[in-house]
Amino acid sequence: MSGSGVWLRTRARLRRFPAALAACGDQAAAYGRCVAAAAAGAAELRRDACLEEFQALRECFARAVRLCPR
Repeated sequence: MSGSGVWLRTRARLRRFPAALAACGDQAAAYGRCVAAAAAGAAELRRDACLEEFQALRECFARAVRLCPR
């Protein structure tokens, strides 16, 4: 069984990644600010500390990937 088809599909998805990221710049920045703020100081970064921002970024990525040409 050949795995070349898998790699071709993976490469095609990765080529669309920059466009998806560019479309979600505001959400990515908000998530980054939240993580940086949560990790600042002596406090330990907790799971789900930035869940709302992460979900917004994830939803944006999903929309952007659906809209990006293949």
